[in-house]
Amino acid sequence: MRIFVFLPPVRAASGGMAVLRSVAGALARGGREAYLVPREQGRAELGDADAPVVPWESLRLAPEDIWLVPEGWPNALLPGLSAGARCVVYVQNWAYLFSGLPEGAHWQGLPVSFLAVSDPVRAYLRETLGVDAPVLRPGIDPVFFAAGGEKTSGRPVVAYMPRKNKAVCEQVREGLAARFRTRGLPSPLWRPIERMSPAQVASALAESHVFFAAGFPEGLGLPPLEAMAAGCLCAGFGGYGGFDYMRQAGDFAGAYRPWHPLREVAWSGNGLWCADADVSAAINALEQALGWIESGDERLGATIEAGRQTARAYSRETHEAAVLDVFGAFLR
Repeated sequence: MRIFVFLPPVRAASGGMAVLRSVAGALARGGREAYLVPREQGRAELGDADAPVVPWESLRLAPEDIWLVPEGWPNALLPGLSAGARCVVYVQNWAYLFSGLPEGAHWQGLPVSFLAVSDPVRAYLRETLGVDAPVLRPGIDPVFFAAGGEKTSGRPVVAYMPRKNKAVCEQVREGLAARFRTRGLPSPLWRPIERMSPAQVASALAESHVFFAAGFPEGLGLPPLEAMAAGCLCAGFGGYGGFDYMRQAGDFAGAYRPWHPLREVAWSGNGLWCADADVSAAINALEQALGWIESGDERLGATIEAGRQTARAYSRETHEAAVLDVFGAFLR
């Protein structure tokens, strides 16, 4: 029984693509016959792939095979459906679950199984489609991000990713600067994380005091986990899926706790979280985070340590073991 993982023709490398590659790699290292199938070979950059690569035009599926496709590309299910293979949709972001379906098509009418990238996404699938999907979380390398360096001295540094809701980021930055200016206080330094190698990202996070999580919607959200591993105090948006691991540590005006049930976790509050797009609450969250750093608030160390504990729970080793467990269940 073979497992084929579809790689969409995206213009640039993304976290979702990296997760798909990691799934195939974990299966191959675990002794499974697993393959990557890029829709466009030239864009995939698979010279360092951990699993064999099958060109799209050479794909030949059989009924006993598994064909794994991310949720935003339902048309890519066709080879699997035509061959009678077991088709599995890996929902990496709840927000794209319905966006790619052709007009008149419905998930309920397709013979597919689902995988969820997080517990919130699993809940969303249950609420919308009535299916109870297994959860397959991605992983990071906590040791790699923890070894990036030390925090800078002087004015606090806030790291963020500008490509994540750029306009909202600017609103938060400008609002925070205006508040500090009104009070005669210096604003923090902002460090954009973009067009960096993994080592550069790790170094930038290690030198930053705060990480502003600007991403929404999210299926899970790996950047805040990487920032937690690097010892940043995290603040910002959860994107819904981030509440697989995000737990509230703050008490600022607008501190958000999701209305839906959260799974039990081993850690306590690991960041200062606000509702998606709530600019005022995000400013409040960052002000409290910077205040903790300035005053040496006792909650600072506990929250950063809870973040490190969270990041360790999402290690690559945990991810790879989960991959083998989930697909082992599919193959039984």
